[in-house]
Amino acid sequence: MKAVNTKSGPVLKILGGAEANHRAGVELALSNPAFYPHYVKAIEIEETHISKVFLTGDFAYKLKKPVDLGFLNFTTLEKRHHYCEQEVLLNQRLSQDVYLDVVVITLEQGGYALNGPGQPVEYAVKMRQLPREKTMLELLRRGKLSDDMLQRLLQFLARFYEKAQRGPTIDAMGSQMVIEGNVEEDFSQTEPFVPSILNPDKFSRMHDAVRAFLRNNTDLFQRRIETGFICDCHGDLRLGHIYFLDHSHFPDDIQIIDCIEFNDRFRYSDVAADLAFLTMDLDFQGFTDVGQTLLTAYAQEAGDPEVFMLLDFYKCYRAHVRCKVECLRQATGELAARKAKLAVERAQRYFELASGYAASFSRQTLWIICGLSGSGKSSIATELANRLNVRVLSSDATRKKYFGLAPDEPAVVEFGEGIYTRVATAQTYERLLLLAREELFHGNSVILDATFSTRLHRELFRCLAVEMGANVIFAECLCPDAVLRVRLAERQTGASISDARLKHLEAQRQAFEPLDELGEYLHLQVSTGQPLQQSLQQIFAAAYLLQGKQTRASQSARVRNIRASFTPCKKF
Repeated sequence: MKAVNTKSGPVLKILGGAEANHRAGVELALSNPAFYPHYVKAIEIEETHISKVFLTGDFAYKLKKPVDLGFLNFTTLEKRHHYCEQEVLLNQRLSQDVYLDVVVITLEQGGYALNGPGQPVEYAVKMRQLPREKTMLELLRRGKLSDDMLQRLLQFLARFYEKAQRGPTIDAMGSQMVIEGNVEEDFSQTEPFVPSILNPDKFSRMHDAVRAFLRNNTDLFQRRIETGFICDCHGDLRLGHIYFLDHSHFPDDIQIIDCIEFNDRFRYSDVAADLAFLTMDLDFQGFTDVGQTLLTAYAQEAGDPEVFMLLDFYKCYRAHVRCKVECLRQATGELAARKAKLAVERAQRYFELASGYAASFSRQTLWIICGLSGSGKSSIATELANRLNVRVLSSDATRKKYFGLAPDEPAVVEFGEGIYTRVATAQTYERLLLLAREELFHGNSVILDATFSTRLHRELFRCLAVEMGANVIFAECLCPDAVLRVRLAERQTGASISDARLKHLEAQRQAFEPLDELGEYLHLQVSTGQPLQQSLQQIFAAAYLLQGKQTRASQSARVRNIRASFTPCKKF
């Protein structure tokens, strides 16, 4: 093999008639520093299941493999050319001066050349080679990613999603039917690796959980379309694709590369699915807290509290996709034994991660919306129920029904009298307990709207959650005293199912026992003096973190349930 200079640049001669096998010849040419029209000190090669990248120092050249994996097809020269052009075009949305051109590799005088006048035999994407140490992953590993950098990334992504292309064709990709097709395709493509690589019981449970989530959240997926959260996203938003660079060399210090170009339906998606890929990658690499910070900031910036309702579902999908990729890589037979073993290990790690997410989003939650009368419990509970599509059990409605009163029939008495004696209140909570047990027994989450002013009643419901294998969230509603008084005073003239009035406030406040027995895994506080949307966002963000902790505690100590972290249930 030797390089010959021509007017079109260096031509790498492949001796021995190797031109009959152009693919092998092209890869051999790209592996030789003499092939390039610019200085190359050494060449590194990075390989995935669909591409091969030749790193030359200043530039990188990316070849697409001639494969058909069902979800992509690079089997013809024309298709590889088309998708090279798509890759350059689409990646310019999130990067500048990185994707430079599509280069043609031609057959010249028995050898190969870049952009020569001869017959095109292959195409490659030419990119500016970026320093690996500047990826978000490497910066995190070295403790070099600051809060300011994370905030800039959030703003960078928020601008991208705000300006991203939308429309009926893109909206259709966010439909329940298309999402179901995507996940079923993934499960069918990973099933051949069960049980050789993947645990069959966990595979089956995960598949069932995903199907149930899709079946039970039709309204949520439709609402995401109607509220504009489906757009032309990145599709492969991982830590290794995000760079923080020097302003002096690039127009923007944040550069994001390697979006999905080969299949629009993988890129046209919910913003939640795009961000789920990034936060899943953060979980995989051990930076879960960073992901939580990023998501909470995004939800506030975009006014999108429902992102937390979808996050574990899409994280499961994304982790399962990465599991599939690693399975396919080792199945090619092209990897050396050590690399194949590593691919299997990564596949199993992603599979375990996906399984954990499935356990989280399929686990019921007992929502306890509690606090003083007038603190906004009912408004929060009603809106939460509308978003989650679950039942609300109200102590006011339950109490009046139990004692034979119509919901709007007033029963205003002095504090602790009438249908509000300690015995009547105990009977009301016992009825609520039975109704909540029934909902959980049927696999449903449920919301309780009551003051829950005593530790005794809180303990009963906490033990119910333990018994039924459900998460439990005590969301304590708090608002300024002045707001509380105004709300209670308005009940004097307005219709209200609640009989609590301003005259009862001080006595109720004195009787209310602080929720200090619950601990950090069960209890969150929400400010209800702010707009309802902001209160919901606060609840969803905090509850997502608590639900994850409770699910993991349950998985790691099934026999003890979550009693290892909390005080034992008392006998009454």
